Amino acid sequence: MSSLVVSNVTVGYGADPVVKDVSLSIPEGKVSIFIGANACGKSTLLKAMARLLKPSSGEILLAEKPIETIPIREFAQQLGLLPQTPVVPDGIVVSDLVGRGRFPHQRFFRGWSNDDMIAVSDAMDAMNIVDIANCCVDELSGGQRQRVWVAMVLAQQTGILLLVEPTTYLDIAHQIEILDMLVTLNKSRGNTIVMVLHEINLAARYADCLFAMRQGRIVASGPPREIIDAQLVNTVFALDSVVISDPVSGAPMVCPKSTCGK
Repeated sequence: MSSLVVSNVTVGYGADPVVKDVSLSIPEGKVSIFIGANACGKSTLLKAMARLLKPSSGEILLAEKPIETIPIREFAQQLGLLPQTPVVPDGIVVSDLVGRGRFPHQRFFRGWSNDDMIAVSDAMDAMNIVDIANCCVDELSGGQRQRVWVAMVLAQQTGILLLVEPTTYLDIAHQIEILDMLVTLNKSRGNTIVMVLHEINLAARYADCLFAMRQGRIVASGPPREIIDAQLVNTVFALDSVVISDPVSGAPMVCPKSTCGK
């Protein structure tokens, strides 16, 4: 298992910093979720962790090595990323898309190995998509498609998975389905899972550790039961609320106040 540490990182787009002097350590073998208002820096920080954006200052360490010093193939064998809106290649079938997760483990002039086939089969089984292996990805529902993307990242067989809004555009049933599968994966395989989620109540239910962001900075971190209260919700989302215990999971549940509700 590899550690992932962010040290005094400032990163953004052009000259404009979005994430400002952030330091944190991702708990190994746990589910960590970033929450915060739109444009607070959540996705930008994950992109920096995935080496898609270069910090203007500070450093990010993977297994105690600065990520920019790690050869790209070796980096991709340790850390996998599922972006918010991945692009589906035209006409590709499910098994072929999942198989693309094996690219970091393959070498030129060498065909598929038995390890490659086992990894793809295990990933498809974990995401319950074996029965649609030969279907065209373009023809799948949103929930099915998202499971295929997650399977592709699983086939990469990395110790750390970064997922940016993995439940975007999904209805509540499919959101729960995807998050249940990810938590089951974490418990059965011990992967370190890092996600960005917009829905605070789902984040509170599924996270071992929450990182709450506001205007590019971490304002609170820790287990949901220890950090989520009405004051934090107001700080992060500018929302008045009452926080109660979720009757199903026991996690904190945010109930927004409203001046026009019944």
